[in-house]
Amino acid sequence: MDTSVVDVELGIEAKPGLESFDTDGSIDVLCLACDSPAGDFTVRSMRRRTPNPHDVVIDMKYCGVCHSDLHFAAGQMAGVTGAVEYPMCPGHELAGIVKAVGAEVTRFRVGDQIGVGCMVDSCGTCARCEAGEEQKCASQVATYGGKDKSGRAAQVPAGRQTLGGYTDTFVVNERFGIKIPDGYPLEAAGPVMCAGVTMFDPLNNFGAKNGTRVGIVGLGGLGQMGVKIAKARGCVVTVISGHASKERFALECGADRFVVSSSDDDMRRNAKSLDLILNTVPVYHDYHKYRNLLVDKGGRQVLLGLHVGFIGALLAGGIVGKKSTLAGSAIGGIRATQEVMDLCAAHDIKPDVEVVPVTDIHRVYQSLDDQNDSGKRYVLDLAGTMTGTISRSEMGPPPTLAKVQKKPSIFKALWETFKILVLFRWR
Repeated sequence: MDTSVVDVELGIEAKPGLESFDTDGSIDVLCLACDSPAGDFTVRSMRRRTPNPHDVVIDMKYCGVCHSDLHFAAGQMAGVTGAVEYPMCPGHELAGIVKAVGAEVTRFRVGDQIGVGCMVDSCGTCARCEAGEEQKCASQVATYGGKDKSGRAAQVPAGRQTLGGYTDTFVVNERFGIKIPDGYPLEAAGPVMCAGVTMFDPLNNFGAKNGTRVGIVGLGGLGQMGVKIAKARGCVVTVISGHASKERFALECGADRFVVSSSDDDMRRNAKSLDLILNTVPVYHDYHKYRNLLVDKGGRQVLLGLHVGFIGALLAGGIVGKKSTLAGSAIGGIRATQEVMDLCAAHDIKPDVEVVPVTDIHRVYQSLDDQNDSGKRYVLDLAGTMTGTISRSEMGPPPTLAKVQKKPSIFKALWETFKILVLFRWR
């Protein structure tokens, strides 16, 4: 028997248990948010917008914790993206169940499994949006830390930065919801919509197919997904790591070969052996050293980690297009996100996740800042552990975050762009 009810005034269909609405129609929700760049998280009550006829209301079950969450919560990208508005609620690896739909929603029904990735809005009409590349739209709105431009990503109070997925309830325009296939575990779904599409998109864009020799630098949360997705496409996969101890895990993930980047002999033996390198290292490093592993004609390294080199690579790509042997790639669009979600479900590809209570967030951030050598993706158990009675003492001390080696700024990004254009030959 369908227990859904219809709220005529708000134009939504909902199951009993939907949060009560305030007099302005906004929803009272719980958020895990931090008050400063120290990453001092607590659970507190906040508000989300009145659902409109095109909105879906999500009963959140899980949210993955991405390294980008740490970068933004700690204000490490403020020099490029602008100041962070606190309290900040990160999270762009959302997975839950539809609990209410607007009257004009067509893609989802109450009870469906649903996810949300890195975006919650774009203009919807430009050439990039029409091509399924919403992440390149000038009006794209990030799931957290973004600014509403159209009303479709409105926040409470109006004008504040978007609140992300560390929450018990989320409201999103249906266009930016991702269908999670029945049977695919929700605790594994969130990272697919971030790490998964981040690896899938450059494999797609640079033509990786059966027999393509793909190198994956780093075997953290991004790297392990890259190995599995590339193998599902028929690629020959080499994992490149500075730690020989990662070889066993690399092979367990499905890699065909392993290169120790800290070994000059190993790097020489594998010179000119790869067609495409996906570099997932999340901090600034000597990415130039991997250039010699690429074939002379057609080889390309793609930077994916969020640091000043990545920004420089994106800017350089905007100048010379595909003529450079170095490129930057961020997230994929909604179409690509749905495609990788479906691929992972079809091939039973799941990230290696550790589900943790929300009170572990400080420990998780510390692990990420220490480079998370386990390769796991941490996932917050929101449905099982998010309550309004959690005290600050239960959260434990905030993480001790290392000083960023090269804090991004526009000047540093431009300098990095110049170095890339000079040092990386054009074809």
